[in-house]
Amino acid sequence: MKQIIVLSGSIAVGKTAFSDELMRRYPCEKVSTRKYILKVKQVPNERKPLQDAGAELDRETGGAWVAEAASQASIPPGKKYLLIDSARIPGQVEFLRERFGRENVHHIHLTAPQDILEARFNARPAHLREAASYSEAKTDQTEAEVELLASIADVVVATEKSDVKSCVTYALSGRLSIDNPLSYVDLFVGGQWGSEGKGNICALLAKEYDVLVRVGGPNAGHKVQDPEYTYRQLPSGTGSNQNAEIFIAAGSTISLTQLFKELDAHPWLKEKGMVIDAQAMIIESDDIRLEEKVLGGISSTKQGVGVAAARKIMGRDGDLEWLPKVRLARDIPELREYIGEVRDKIELALSAGKKVMLEGTQGTDLSIHHGSYPYVTSRETSAAGCLSDAGIPYTRLRKVVVVARTYPIRVGGTSGPMGVEVSFPEIARRSGLPLERISKTEIGSVSGTTRRMAEFDWEQIRRSTYWNGATDIALTFVDYLGTDNEEAEAFDQLNSISQNFIKDIERVCGIPVSLVSKGWGRAGLIDQRNW
Repeated sequence: MKQIIVLSGSIAVGKTAFSDELMRRYPCEKVSTRKYILKVKQVPNERKPLQDAGAELDRETGGAWVAEAASQASIPPGKKYLLIDSARIPGQVEFLRERFGRENVHHIHLTAPQDILEARFNARPAHLREAASYSEAKTDQTEAEVELLASIADVVVATEKSDVKSCVTYALSGRLSIDNPLSYVDLFVGGQWGSEGKGNICALLAKEYDVLVRVGGPNAGHKVQDPEYTYRQLPSGTGSNQNAEIFIAAGSTISLTQLFKELDAHPWLKEKGMVIDAQAMIIESDDIRLEEKVLGGISSTKQGVGVAAARKIMGRDGDLEWLPKVRLARDIPELREYIGEVRDKIELALSAGKKVMLEGTQGTDLSIHHGSYPYVTSRETSAAGCLSDAGIPYTRLRKVVVVARTYPIRVGGTSGPMGVEVSFPEIARRSGLPLERISKTEIGSVSGTTRRMAEFDWEQIRRSTYWNGATDIALTFVDYLGTDNEEAEAFDQLNSISQNFIKDIERVCGIPVSLVSKGWGRAGLIDQRNW
């Protein structure tokens, strides 16, 4: 049986705005009573003849014609409700309930005081007014009696007391029986000090998701293949899944130069749409200059992210004497077409049954709060921080995948403690890989400096999986455990050192190593997932 939502209310009460917001949130198909009137009455497609013909149908059928129009309307795939956006007399609602069953008809009446309605009416452009004046519009007999519908409505909403979003929430939450389609968020987070290969993993799995979300800023580069690119602002799967919705979340910091560069490299985003949260922070050139002046002692990548974050906090009351005034994404004219509320977009995507990939940046042990301060980044890098930056509740998580390297790295220079360091020549000796290849690989994609490398830290990975609430581990750089691993296509084809290493990780962490990367791109991934 069809489910019907029917609205009623006086002129200028806000039915159009209410129905627009309702259709944005709920899978509705609007019933075109206009088309039905044109078909039955053969009148000109103009406001006055249509109004007169509708009133005539009301007199002839007692309002039953609206139920007939609804019965002829079809609900397309992906929709659940038919929306009738303006019932005019009680009979229209009663016949709908008789035809489809009272439990299947949801009648919402909108109301507001007369002075509010008149002011809204007068604020409309002249060509959108139903009459020359509000008093003239109210002389219509049907319009004069529309408030009678309040007494038979399932819910009455006072539109002068709340904005349209709040009105829709009040009217419909808990009233509509919406199926809960399979939807979830999978979060990919670095388990060490960054450069674990998160971007490559995310790009390889991106086609499994409908929505790709990026947090963080341009101080982390994610290198991917197919197509080869290094992402610093967009999600790493942008190029490998051109059908996905692309979101940059509110907790992000944006380099306009880098963002425009990446948008130019992905021209389809302009046509299909991408959403940048209105409150994402813009990095200014002064932010970079200050970081270059004061952060050399901790081997920062000096992209201005930390100073921009500080300005977002300190600039809440206006101008800052020491640095530029805060600019958010919503303040940049060139970004206007992309601006939205990512938190809201993700909620809608999940309600529609979509799958969301949330991609963290940098590594867990670079956390501003829990890392080895001061050798840390400017944000919370754990799963909790990523969720907060994106505006996603933890209850929507399906998987938290901690990405870890066989030999963790830190940025070159005085970048902080990292356990027992190991040299590139020693890794080359152990693995059989050419030293030149390792040296070429271990260059920071943003800093451009040679990385520092360390032995695997068992306490670090245990703590990281616990702290992030991990469900799975993606282990990368398994080729560093032996060149023979590069030819492996399954776990049992890895060398014995690697197999035992992976089993030890699972024993220590109590969760599976579901993804094993032993080379670049899809051919380099051993997928052991049972998701």
